[in-house]
Amino acid sequence: MRELVVLGTSSQVASRERNQNGYFLRWDSEGFLFDPGEGTQRQMLYAGVPATAITRLCVTHFHGDHCLGVPGVIQRLSLDDVQHPVHAHYPQSGQEYFTRLRYAASFYERAELREEPIEEDGLLSVGTFGQLWARRLEHPVESFGYQLIEPDGRRMLPEELSRYGVSGPDVGRLQQAGSLVVDGRTVTVEQVSEPRPGQRFAFVMDTRLCDGVFRLADQADLLVIESTYLSTEAELARNFGHLTARQAARVAQECGVRKLVLTHFSQRYTDLSLFHAEAAAEFDGEIVVATDLARTPVPTRR
Repeated sequence: MRELVVLGTSSQVASRERNQNGYFLRWDSEGFLFDPGEGTQRQMLYAGVPATAITRLCVTHFHGDHCLGVPGVIQRLSLDDVQHPVHAHYPQSGQEYFTRLRYAASFYERAELREEPIEEDGLLSVGTFGQLWARRLEHPVESFGYQLIEPDGRRMLPEELSRYGVSGPDVGRLQQAGSLVVDGRTVTVEQVSEPRPGQRFAFVMDTRLCDGVFRLADQADLLVIESTYLSTEAELARNFGHLTARQAARVAQECGVRKLVLTHFSQRYTDLSLFHAEAAAEFDGEIVVATDLARTPVPTRR
């Protein structure tokens, strides 16, 4: 299963309708928790996201609406006796903040949290999920966005498998070895499959337009991006290091994004349909205006 579970969509402060930030990405057996703001642990309960599902904690920057939920989440990992290691990524410049958040209160630490702070742009980790990258953004405090890239693979073609007499466990053997002898002839993977591009996910929070935004969004199947303001407040967005819905949509259009998820809305707005209308004027793909506790599937593979 690959889906985004939205835990909170409000910038700076919570409202009656929206919690502070929080986003959980299910990616097969991995679970990425991005920017847990205050109240994230409770939102996880409402959304049916157990602490045991978290394998990576990714913080973009150390403004409170993106990290004040960290203490509760970390303590919940130990309370629920999570058995696997959880990797924590965050800007190295905020090490003091992360340490304070991690040990904000006394608790019996049983879960294994592996801190892997980010010092510069680049590849953070490689695993069964693919590659996890960080790209520097432009905000009043140091901020990084995240990009998940799955390697390209191949899609097996049932009709070709049948034509070459490959079935059952032999399919797996062929995929692993690259070729297989069937009834005296050699069958290659290329004969019974076609290229399948790997999927991409991008997470872009508080930033002005900058090179990092475009690098993160490049060819993303699912782009989660802040759109704090409408274009009528473009000057505010620029002054405070944020994007408008129009800018976010323009990024999606230029970068070949398949599905755009807008979030991180200023509390000044009550009619979020305005964000969809503004984005639709720039982007001709699928647009989701995020709401708390909503689930958004990653587009199926091409």
